[in-house]
Amino acid sequence: MIVYRVSRTKYANDLDGEGAKIFGGRWNNPKIACLYTSATRALAVLEYTVNINIDDIPRALSIISIEVPDRPVRIINETDLPGDWKHSPAPSSTKTFGSELLLAAVEPVIRIPSSVIPDEFNYLLNPMHPAGKRFRIVDIRDFVYDVRIKIV
Repeated sequence: MIVYRVSRTKYANDLDGEGAKIFGGRWNNPKIACLYTSATRALAVLEYTVNINIDDIPRALSIISIEVPDRPVRIINETDLPGDWKHSPAPSSTKTFGSELLLAAVEPVIRIPSSVIPDEFNYLLNPMHPAGKRFRIVDIRDFVYDVRIKIV
């Protein structure tokens, strides 16, 4: 399976989840590695958009295509999630929920609904899982962010 992420070009080759490990994210606390990816390029751009201030968008961006194992994938349904999972900023309940999944390391890939479009899916890649060594970057392309996306 191929999943996608948008990243600063200087971090495009990161498969260790260092950014999420340092700063945390919606589904992880700091000190817990995670790679946030999406099922499509478009969703990856949308997720990037809702998580960055227009003044902080770098010139050097990339869209990264990552091959991950098709199985095993942990499928999380909306009914499995904390009741406040869509709130912004991300509540501690989602950080705890995702961190527990990542630390359990049962599956290397976790499919989770997008908080932006719940009928679309993001994939949390767990670089701490032994199968995380099988994550492979298959393409990195320069991406010019169209700021019209952020104009309200």
